[in-house]
Amino acid sequence: MLQKIVIKVNINCQICKTEVLKAVTKLTGIDKVSVDGEKGMLTIVGDVDPVLVVRNLKKIGKVPEIISVGPPKPPEYCEEFKFRECRPCPPSCRECQLIFTSYPYNDGRTCSIL
Repeated sequence: MLQKIVIKVNINCQICKTEVLKAVTKLTGIDKVSVDGEKGMLTIVGDVDPVLVVRNLKKIGKVPEIISVGPPKPPEYCEEFKFRECRPCPPSCRECQLIFTSYPYNDGRTCSIL
């Protein structure tokens, strides 16, 4: 089940951020990971157990605190593209119809251009 996990973890420098990302990305089932170094927040979206995430962070010497676990926000669509189902596109429209041209060479070969 896809879920969003927000964890508070102490991130003081770029090395800390890199270690946190390495520890978390070892787990399978993660779709998206983001780190906010200023707030000290780690956000993970995917099918992963929060306990495993905390365990991996503790292994590198961090003290993680789970803030929230829940479903991720659905992607936002602008009003113009409100439909979610994919409609098949036609092969061509009136403005971009395919034009086929063939140019013969003297040696019997032809060059075809669409």
